[in-house]
Amino acid sequence: MAKIKTVYFCQNCGAQSAKWIGRCPSCGEWNTYVEEVVQKEELTPANAWKASTSVGGTSKAAKPKPLGEILYEEESRLNTHDGELNRVLGGGLVPGSLVLIGGEPGIGKSTLMLQIAMQLKDLRILYVSGEESEQQIKMRAERMGQQHPGLYILTETSTQNIFKQIDALQPNVVVVDSIQTLHSQLVESGAGSVSQVRECTTELLKYAKETGVPVLLIGHITKDGSIAGPKILEHMVDTVLQFEGDRHLTYRILRTVKNRFGSTSELGIYEMQGSGLRQVSNPSEILLSQRDEQLSGVAIGATLEGNRPLLVEVQALVTPSTYGTPQRSSTGFDAKRLQMLLAVLEKRSGLRLGQHDVFLNIAGGLRLEDPALDAAVCAAVVSSLNDIPIPGDVCFAAEVGLSGEIRAVSRLDQRLSEAEKLGFQEMYISQFNGRGLDLGRFGLKVHPVGRLDEVLSGLFG
Repeated sequence: MAKIKTVYFCQNCGAQSAKWIGRCPSCGEWNTYVEEVVQKEELTPANAWKASTSVGGTSKAAKPKPLGEILYEEESRLNTHDGELNRVLGGGLVPGSLVLIGGEPGIGKSTLMLQIAMQLKDLRILYVSGEESEQQIKMRAERMGQQHPGLYILTETSTQNIFKQIDALQPNVVVVDSIQTLHSQLVESGAGSVSQVRECTTELLKYAKETGVPVLLIGHITKDGSIAGPKILEHMVDTVLQFEGDRHLTYRILRTVKNRFGSTSELGIYEMQGSGLRQVSNPSEILLSQRDEQLSGVAIGATLEGNRPLLVEVQALVTPSTYGTPQRSSTGFDAKRLQMLLAVLEKRSGLRLGQHDVFLNIAGGLRLEDPALDAAVCAAVVSSLNDIPIPGDVCFAAEVGLSGEIRAVSRLDQRLSEAEKLGFQEMYISQFNGRGLDLGRFGLKVHPVGRLDEVLSGLFG
């Protein structure tokens, strides 16, 4: 009997060591090393995915080529029939790509993947589930009200058995739910461990690249919001998507964290319904609350998520501080940037905010970092402080500097077009933003300003 070999792995970055150490030399984290058994068995055709041969049946070593002799052809992407997912992926699924979708428990990852699988009517799909039974998946599919005769369900966690079924079925797309539940017989450790996640991902990556079949992986996340498992997992895959949202709200957001075949700043929005996830084609309408009367502390800002313009509602509440130290709380907006804007208002505009609590919220559950929302944040704070409502047909798209100047923002024409489409009549922008842009072709009144005081005087006198 062979001697059992153990190695210590870092659970954060996947680095290995022959002995336990307190601080990882690769990532600098403390107490992340765990002991795992790594003794591998003999590789045989029964327990490995074509370990020693390529798809053609013979092992072939790669040879270097001059860059000028490499032929490149634009590969046709697979249309997922989901406009939001196509936008986030950069136009569709790339053949042979490995896509990782992460998100909190119960957010709707399995629902999204099953819905995508059932929309690919002209393809043969293998849905591998290590967490749910066949009956549970069938109940979810019936609730969605869709049918797909080419969708096959496999409840299995062993990668060796999964690849046997893949060889027999020859699917066009493979979905795995989830990567943390799989285990390989080549590694003697429990499912979900660092070595198992790395080994199973390596086998799926080799299969995807050799056959050209795209593989979609669902991944768990840790309590701090990062994808569970070694950090090398995100480096191995081609695309990392984050599915997020408040479980108490109906809207879900699909973000691109990494994408080798497209932009990493795209955004997809869904609405969770009883029959599945509905695509939201015009998110500005759901991010703007419908109000019968004008309320103070509310301003509309024009922002961009990837190539998509959005109009979002910025809500502020300013109240006298009950305790000695005033509170500064923000939801969906950078707290440090909020403190900076409050300091600018106090220093440059003469407002007394040092004895007031300030609460800021981006309506709709979005988390935004666009500096073009600065003017809307300042206007909402002053509106709440003076209890004077801002007209409902006014929006803002400008960055505020430390000296109180109004700075230009990118792609102003898209922000103006979105505001015009939703019926806004006025927009405050930087006076340096309108150069080279015909502002007359837009059906709203544009106010080019250079100082924050000009914005506040135009709104509140």
